[in-house]
Amino acid sequence: MDILAFIHWNVSPEIFSLGSVHVRWYGLLFAVGFLFGYSHVEKMFKHENEDLKWLESLFIYLIVATIVGARLGHVFFYGWDYYSQHPLEILYVWQGGLASHGGVIGILIALSYWSKTVSKRNLLWVLDRIVVPSALVAALIRFGNLMNSEIYGIPTSLPWGIIFERNHETVAKHPTQIYESLSYLFTFAVLIYMYWKTKAKDYQGLLVGVFFVLVFSARFLVEFIKEVQEPFETGMTLNMGQWLSIPFVLTGIILIVLAIRKGPVYYKKEESLGKK
Repeated sequence: MDILAFIHWNVSPEIFSLGSVHVRWYGLLFAVGFLFGYSHVEKMFKHENEDLKWLESLFIYLIVATIVGARLGHVFFYGWDYYSQHPLEILYVWQGGLASHGGVIGILIALSYWSKTVSKRNLLWVLDRIVVPSALVAALIRFGNLMNSEIYGIPTSLPWGIIFERNHETVAKHPTQIYESLSYLFTFAVLIYMYWKTKAKDYQGLLVGVFFVLVFSARFLVEFIKEVQEPFETGMTLNMGQWLSIPFVLTGIILIVLAIRKGPVYYKKEESLGKK
């Protein structure tokens, strides 16, 4: 097939530079995602007449937990052989190396503490709200991966295959960043509808359960056509990303079933936990 039939991708990951400061698409999209997330959760809190003072601490916890968790996830899940010999480089976040599974684990740990000390509510209450904009954040991050010409797939003859010229590729590869981004946008649309058009937010754990099932099922499937990310994954029937996705999918199914069985849970504003 004619190589000109494919998409040639040679976009710079940098938007512009000011001296030693380099503004990259990935960082910008990451920041835009969090700004949208803050705005949308604020809208949710106003809709539910919740305490807006919670927002500032909530997003500080989220940002720190996402970055620290994603970095440590990359270190322990994908690069421990290297980082155990170069521990100082664990701090070199600017050199790349973030794992989404680690970010989710970091968020779960941080928000467990936040729920106990700030909202005094069940962890699932806050998770049901933050997963809605988080699906869009995930889509933007994967688009950032596209701008970085990274985390793409195996060779393909499909007409939307992309030749990543910045990496000196000469054959078209599956744009798996786009596949994942579109699946996360679909998840975002589903969650937006469930939150604003149904009573799903009152079924504790339902929204986060749907998020886990849709996001990590998509991640599991896309990994089959993604290039090997780390040498140790070569020859594995299921790679590390897939093994890490399975517990989240199963947890999501359990949360959905339990939420439907339990029924709606309501909080009185003067109470930390309980049903009306």
